[in-house]
Amino acid sequence: MKAIGIFGGAFAPFHNGHLRVAIEARDKLDLNQVRLIPTAHAAHRPDSRISPLRRLEWLRLAVRREKNLIPDDREIQRAGVSYTVDTLSELRQDFPRAALVLIMGSDAFEHFHTWSRWQQIIDLAHVAVITRPGSEPRPSAETREILAGRRAPDAAALHRQAGGLWLPLEMPLLDISSTRIRRLLKQERSVRALVPDAILNAMTAADVAALTQDNDATQH
Repeated sequence: MKAIGIFGGAFAPFHNGHLRVAIEARDKLDLNQVRLIPTAHAAHRPDSRISPLRRLEWLRLAVRREKNLIPDDREIQRAGVSYTVDTLSELRQDFPRAALVLIMGSDAFEHFHTWSRWQQIIDLAHVAVITRPGSEPRPSAETREILAGRRAPDAAALHRQAGGLWLPLEMPLLDISSTRIRRLLKQERSVRALVPDAILNAMTAADVAALTQDNDATQH
């Protein structure tokens, strides 16, 4: 069964931590591709001051030489709030026979019950929860009963059905965040090695000014 990773976020800006998560997930879960999906209009946070099209442009620059990392503009093309469940529903229509694997951080997993139609999400796709080595994801009280019988024994299990399971995915996380990058830019300090060079080389003074006024955005 073809397996497709889905990794979404504001990507304001897309940075080397995002890039490493996508690469590690692709390789450790044996994914045929990872679709990187910039959020257009987040549900619970203000929109980024960097336009969705500009963030998509940066994303394309960052991954153009990376095998099977595919920028996906479906949330930008879709009107309204960018809900993950709607994105997964579209992907399920596009790839009816594929295993879909939603990649999320452990903090997001702990608040999974706050996501729009979260029970439908777990039916549409598997969930891979990024964790630091030696740590264990903690389902919230609201999701624990449903998720209890859905933990996959290994990555191979994700390839045997289209969705419905969740799995911890250990990886050494880089200490990089969009918030830190924006703070450094505001202080007029270098963000070299935190952001892909292709993005830095394309970044204008107007981009930097917008980023330093930006707020965190999230996709639920």
